[in-house]
This record gives sequence, structure tokens and C-alpha cells, in this order.
Amino acid sequence: MSDTPIQVLINQAPYTLPQGATLADAVALAGVQPPFAAAVNLQFVPRGQYAAHVLAHHDRIELISPITGG
Repeated sequence: MSDTPIQVLINQAPYTLPQGATLADAVALAGVQPPFAAAVNLQFVPRGQYAAHVLAHHDRIELISPITGG
């Protein structure tokens, strides 16, 4: 069934996305503001590839913001 929603984890929180959803869709759903880096299943994804990176059921997405200070 190609229209079955997929379940993903974004920063350890469960989310439901439609089939064919991309990393860009997940970032928008999570509401994370730049600057941040993104990884899917521990693999870094360059910002320019977010819209082309199609997600799969049970993908683990990490959206990491830089921490300033010392």
C-alpha cells in the first residue's frame, strides 16, 4: 500500500508522515529553526539534499543545533 503513512523518529520523538515524505518535510513538521545539521540513521545529509532525501518507515532523524559558549 503506497499510501500508508510512515513512522519516523525526529530527535527521539515519534512522528507520522505520508509515504514519499522527504527530510525537508520532516524539518518543517518539527519546526526546527536554522542553524542546524540533519542526519538520517546517523548519516549526515547536506542541506541542499533535504528536499530530495526521501524518508523510509522507521528512519531516525536527528536535527542538531550548534551549542555556543564554553
